[in-house]
Amino acid sequence: MTSHYIDITLLPDPEFNPAHLLGALVAKLHRALVQLHADQIGISFPGYSLRPRTLGEVLRLHGTEAELQSLMAQAWLQGMRDHVKVTRCMSVPPDAAHCVVQRRQFKTNVERLRRRRMRRKGESAEQAAAAIPDSVERRPHLPYVQLRSASTGQSFCLFVEQVVSASGAVAGTFNAYGLSCGGSVPWF
Repeated sequence: MTSHYIDITLLPDPEFNPAHLLGALVAKLHRALVQLHADQIGISFPGYSLRPRTLGEVLRLHGTEAELQSLMAQAWLQGMRDHVKVTRCMSVPPDAAHCVVQRRQFKTNVERLRRRRMRRKGESAEQAAAAIPDSVERRPHLPYVQLRSASTGQSFCLFVEQVVSASGAVAGTFNAYGLSCGGSVPWF
């Protein structure tokens, strides 16, 4: 269960917009979580909003005091220190609600889906169009962070859904981005 947290706040920067800095911060966190094989550290975004659609300018790390101190002992924030303010590790308020912060994936580009199907199945454009109608395309209305895949080099949007948990605290693990694989994090 996540008993402690650390807030990492983006500082105003004339050269980089907050979305670019948040993307760099999440990418660095991802690499650190992969390296540590950490599945007990979760994240949330206190400034999360659907209108306007934003993750805000604070990334909150959740975990036990030992897990968070182990993460922060790594040099994962190298290159970001001038762009962020990091709080000390603090205890979660005892009356905090809980939320689930998870990745949501959408079929956002029907033409890309059709090209992929043509490559994978050897179909013509007409066959792919018949198999994948325009109606499958979705326009997500969730905040996201723009990332680049280390394995493929492709840029992608990591859409984030943050929902208050009706069942309170839920034990579980987190993926290599700190997003829920069943677990909830405190929300305050």
